[in-house]
Amino acid sequence: MFLKKLRLFWWNHSIKIGILAWIIFIFWWPIQALGSIDSYQRSYMVAWLSMLGLQSTISAVIFVVLYAKFLTRGFTGFKKKQLKTESVDVHWTDVIGMEGAKLEAREIVELIKDHARVKKIGGNIIRGMLMMGPPGCGKTYLAKAIATEAGMPFISMSGAEFVEVFVGVGASRVRQLFQKARRLAYAHGGCIVFLDEVDAIGRRRAFAIGGGSEETNSTQNQLLAEMDGLGDKAENVIVIGATNAAEETLDVALLRPGRFDRKIYVDKPDLQEREDLFHYYLSKIKYEDSLDVARFARKAVGKSPADIANLTKEAALIATRGKHDRVSADHLSEAMERIDLGLKRSTKIGQKEKEMTAYHETGHLIVLYLTHPTDDVFKASIIPRGPAGGVVYHLPSEEKHFTNRDEFLANIKVAVAGYVAEKIQFGVTSSGVSSDFQQAMRMAHAMVWRLGMGQSESLGDYASIPPDQISDSIKQKLNAETHQIIQDCLREVEELLKNERVLFERFAKELVERQELDY
Repeated sequence: MFLKKLRLFWWNHSIKIGILAWIIFIFWWPIQALGSIDSYQRSYMVAWLSMLGLQSTISAVIFVVLYAKFLTRGFTGFKKKQLKTESVDVHWTDVIGMEGAKLEAREIVELIKDHARVKKIGGNIIRGMLMMGPPGCGKTYLAKAIATEAGMPFISMSGAEFVEVFVGVGASRVRQLFQKARRLAYAHGGCIVFLDEVDAIGRRRAFAIGGGSEETNSTQNQLLAEMDGLGDKAENVIVIGATNAAEETLDVALLRPGRFDRKIYVDKPDLQEREDLFHYYLSKIKYEDSLDVARFARKAVGKSPADIANLTKEAALIATRGKHDRVSADHLSEAMERIDLGLKRSTKIGQKEKEMTAYHETGHLIVLYLTHPTDDVFKASIIPRGPAGGVVYHLPSEEKHFTNRDEFLANIKVAVAGYVAEKIQFGVTSSGVSSDFQQAMRMAHAMVWRLGMGQSESLGDYASIPPDQISDSIKQKLNAETHQIIQDCLREVEELLKNERVLFERFAKELVERQELDY
């Protein structure tokens, strides 16, 4: 092991050692020669040689700098350093909210550490692992844990760091990266290379007519060649890629066996994982013992680990601004509303506009509460937040992965309920219905054109077909079905609000008086 590290040191610093030896030699030899002549000649020669050495050194430095900077790689030198595992210092116990992904990662770490036994029985060492999932779910964090638990050198780069305007720069950086990784693997038994946002260089390659290709293609080609390990020695270099993009956007050559051998899907946490995450991040701050963590875990459906970490930090800031010693449930609720809904605006609103906003939001509230099969109301407010004049804050009451036709129709009814409420109460409507109509139309269009949820037998994803390849009769038929869904929902909502007129009036008046209503 010592000889390997000594050889690694020589590989990394051989040029510097050679230059230093040459400098010592060119100064030592003239001094030895000058010692053999008389004092007058010696003084003359020293003065002349000192100026000559200075001029030569300056000229050499200028030449080397210009050659290195402009004739080879420009200003694109590879400067990434190894991150030591003790500086990364992320262990399995620190990885929370992704139990399935962590289980797969544990197995991969065991294979990485026991690669000698894998090779002994005829297996191949793992070349690469691809982590996919929404942003903020812990892909980078999991990669750090893999490096720490495997006890190997860790080099981290972003895909964007390979993209430059100069031709050949990206491929050059890939070569230098893997050269450094192989040397570290030789000295330490393995090396992990983490490529974040790998889709920046891993998207499907596009080839121009006549054989040309984009600069990104040459960078990806070099990455593919390096991951193949075509050298005479198969060093234990593992490439971990992370991306938020869909798997279909990546090049098929990058995903084949022998390159990214494993795929880990890092998804958003479930209920129990969210509760664990709240406990973990709340343990880093002071909070009241009476805080119901399970309630906030249920309320945080669809939030990533990064979202939950941000919630606890924001709650701590709110508590600090309010001069409180501990974070309470009110602080956490305010933090969630501030992040999801936006900051409250101190804009003064006239009484007439306030009443219209109250009836508009009451329409959303009642239809949501009485008809929606999955979502529930958490808060209704007519205090302006961000661009909105009011809001009904609602979330699914349980985990969801798919949306059926009944849920789509319920969402459309909730969206158009504000318009219907304004029309029933005031006889006219406001511009506040614009975003509601956009949302309703998008959902109705998706139901008919993409999901086969219309009334006719025209099933299929018509949105995936170029418009000029669809006949006018089909377009008219699909558009008529989309229009019919909106009209049916408007009619049902109007009937519901008229039947619940007492409840409708009561909630609107409460909103005008209190401005906010919690569940």
